[in-house]
Amino acid sequence: MKSFALDSRLEADSVPLTSLDLCEVRVMRDATYPWLVMIPARPDLAEIIDLSADDQALLMREIDRVARALKSVTNCDKLNIAALGNQVQQLHVHVIARFSTDPAWPGPVWGASEPREWRASELSDLARRLLSELGEPEPE
Repeated sequence: MKSFALDSRLEADSVPLTSLDLCEVRVMRDATYPWLVMIPARPDLAEIIDLSADDQALLMREIDRVARALKSVTNCDKLNIAALGNQVQQLHVHVIARFSTDPAWPGPVWGASEPREWRASELSDLARRLLSELGEPEPE
């Protein structure tokens, strides 16, 4: 049986936040937008339809949970939630907090501005607040 392996581009473009029952949740390295990516930890997935019916339902519950946490923590104007996979085939879902004042508003975030690296304190604060909202323990 093949095991789950994270796509190298997703790994390079994000940092780990937490693991839920189905998904690995990661924070994208671009601090321009509070942006999470959720990757179902199952091998060889490209589409949501590749998941079992039970895992599809679990994915929807986890998206709901993560999206509500991100909205609560950021007080954003809008959430963008999408599973595109045009650049990275491995199934992953973007959950992006959008603001009417962000550089890409109202268009898509991709390529709208140069990515900005997180300051360590900013990333740590976001992670702490998200984990608290999700009811997940902070890493030691």
